[in-house]
Amino acid sequence: MSSPPAYPGIRISGCWALGAEGSSNAESLDRLLPPVGARRSPRKRTTSQCKSEPPLLRTSKRTIYTAGRPPWYNEHGTQSKEAFAIGLGGGSASGKTTVARMIIEALDVPWVVLLSMDSFYKVLTTQQQEQAAHNNFNFDHPDAFDFDLIVSTLKKLKQGKSVKVPVYDFTTHSRKKDWKTLYGANVIIFEGIMAFADKTLLELLDMKIFVDTDSDIRLVRRLRRDISERGRDIEGVIKQYNKFVKPAFDQYIQPTMRVADIVVPWGSGNTVAIDLIVQHMHSQLEERKLRWDMAALASAHQCHPLPRTLSVLKSTPQVRGMHTIIRDKETSRDEFIFYSKRLMRLLIEHALSFLPFQDCVVQTPQGQDYAGKCYAGKQITGVSILRAGETMEPALRAVCKDVRIGTILIQTNQHTGEPELHYLRLPKDISDDHVILMDCTVSTGAAAMMAVRVLLDHDVPEDKIFLLSLLMAEMGVHSVAYAFPRVRIITTAVDKRVNDLFRIIPGIGNFGDRYFGTDAAPDGSDEEEAACTS
Repeated sequence: MSSPPAYPGIRISGCWALGAEGSSNAESLDRLLPPVGARRSPRKRTTSQCKSEPPLLRTSKRTIYTAGRPPWYNEHGTQSKEAFAIGLGGGSASGKTTVARMIIEALDVPWVVLLSMDSFYKVLTTQQQEQAAHNNFNFDHPDAFDFDLIVSTLKKLKQGKSVKVPVYDFTTHSRKKDWKTLYGANVIIFEGIMAFADKTLLELLDMKIFVDTDSDIRLVRRLRRDISERGRDIEGVIKQYNKFVKPAFDQYIQPTMRVADIVVPWGSGNTVAIDLIVQHMHSQLEERKLRWDMAALASAHQCHPLPRTLSVLKSTPQVRGMHTIIRDKETSRDEFIFYSKRLMRLLIEHALSFLPFQDCVVQTPQGQDYAGKCYAGKQITGVSILRAGETMEPALRAVCKDVRIGTILIQTNQHTGEPELHYLRLPKDISDDHVILMDCTVSTGAAAMMAVRVLLDHDVPEDKIFLLSLLMAEMGVHSVAYAFPRVRIITTAVDKRVNDLFRIIPGIGNFGDRYFGTDAAPDGSDEEEAACTS
């Protein structure tokens, strides 16, 4: 093997083993190549992002979510911290992705985004497509990558916003029509051959790691990958390697080793290096840690009048009578469901009156004109915060024909107190719609605030969001209204107090348990889930 180049900065020792003990590089290479005269296999369609791949990574320790994230904003609705961004650079097939996954598993944090530079190849012209088909296009040159898109994407991810990431098809050398949605996370790992080739991009990276692997090993890996996974032939792979890959490494990639904070020789085989990297990252993450401050939420708006964006359903004897029934701890489940549904229907009807309407004229069966009103928006979408929020969906469907429905699952981390996004399914082009966000009870407002933040991340205008709840605490109303002053808040009742456990007083109990007939939480929680804070 060729000796690695000298490096003046940090260099972490380790070892590398290829194949079985005692096997030479030549023997390893021979095992990977098909026999002479073997029929060439057709190219397989491979992409930079798998659309069907679930948004999680299962390790030996835990399940790591790769599409969700904590809220990262304070009680004012503004950003309070940025993600920790790691750059992984190195030559083609040096083991960057493997090292990234090893770091993720060793870090043992629940929210991680792994962003590959392979997703950001530029769209090729017709002439470039022809060159690529004959292995005559240089994909290992800085000009092959869309750095403007990379920088804007990484900036948004660091701010905790959602982004659309291209899905690149290596067989057709083109971007697929459907892009993949990613969210920010505690840690963002960005890996690619040109990860350190752009000055603006370097400024976004909190740690820069160069994976330095012997050129013979990289060639073997590239042959194995391109032949078995991308349907390429041996001659084409070797031609491209000699013509573009190796010269590009010497000219553009290896020099970027100088800007790396850490150089890891021998890639994923260097467990010592990975352990040291993880220790450093743990200390950095500890410094950036944010505790969701319930006390700040509770005290920030005491003695303030209720916001003008709040609309409470008129407390008629009928409405008050239904509240009496569903608040009564002796009420049977059947009656609880029946009167809850009645209140939901009234709440939805009341909320629809705040939608924009415009004048319109229709002709009656008697041939006369009638000056009326019609909905002035594009479409109405309902989004329920699981699990109790989904009980409001039937009422919305009953009064809004062909309404689209989305769902959000938010649970509170028992160790940090932060609400965390665990599941999300939203209709396409939701940014053009008026969105009715549904949750049956809102106490602190933490989950509601995060749900609003998710909608804003998907470019839904703040003044097009309507937060609906059967029962809210004043604390929750103030928290949401202060953070998002243009969100319309609509409820059937507002209770004044929240106890030390952030339960609504006098409250309604655990709505989800009473509605679905599940066991109540030991502390008498009035939240949708024992682990979820509204």
